[in-house]
Amino acid sequence: MLEFQLPRNALPITPAYLRATLAGNHGEALRVALDEGLHAGVSPSALQLRMILPAQREVGRLWQENVISVAQEHLATAVSQLVLSHLYPHLPRPHGNGTRVLVACVEGELHDMGARMGADFLEMAGFEVRFLGANVPVARLVEAMREEAPQLLGLSATMHFHLPALREAIGAVRSVAPMLPIVVGGGLCEAVPSLEAELDVQGAGCNAEELAARCRELARCGEVDDAE
Repeated sequence: MLEFQLPRNALPITPAYLRATLAGNHGEALRVALDEGLHAGVSPSALQLRMILPAQREVGRLWQENVISVAQEHLATAVSQLVLSHLYPHLPRPHGNGTRVLVACVEGELHDMGARMGADFLEMAGFEVRFLGANVPVARLVEAMREEAPQLLGLSATMHFHLPALREAIGAVRSVAPMLPIVVGGGLCEAVPSLEAELDVQGAGCNAEELAARCRELARCGEVDDAE
């Protein structure tokens, strides 16, 4: 049996959930998430941050250390994406704050789960969210900027080799919307702690809840209104 390395704040049901995802057992993963989690009183946000996120990070570690195959990593990720979709209708949604956010993964970034969680937390914070998903080409991002006219942009990047794509995306966006506030999320923020200062963005971090709080702060301070 695999030995898991999970953070102390992971929910007690996380090991069972993780085993189900690694086995590709959609039904068992949903049972754990919904019956032992949501229906037992665990909030959707806690299930995301303290079950799905640590499980997914452990899947990534196991893959990087060649304990599991890339096929198993993809299978586990697909299971968690399904679980996220089942949790989505249960997200608490306060009255909207009137701020539209565009969320996208940079070009070449194929992992969109972190960005999807970020989009969910933004919705729970009252934002109107447009989620573009994984691997968004720069030209498509700029096109979406023109179509959606967001007041805030969230970009996601996981690995260090995505940094050039992130820089390119930010440069392209600023060429058409120089005052638009930008926040950056994903594993790259952990790898490059100085990312916020280096890119001169308004927020950077790996935690969806903290980034959503930063976006609320930007909206409260009126910085998103100045972007138009």
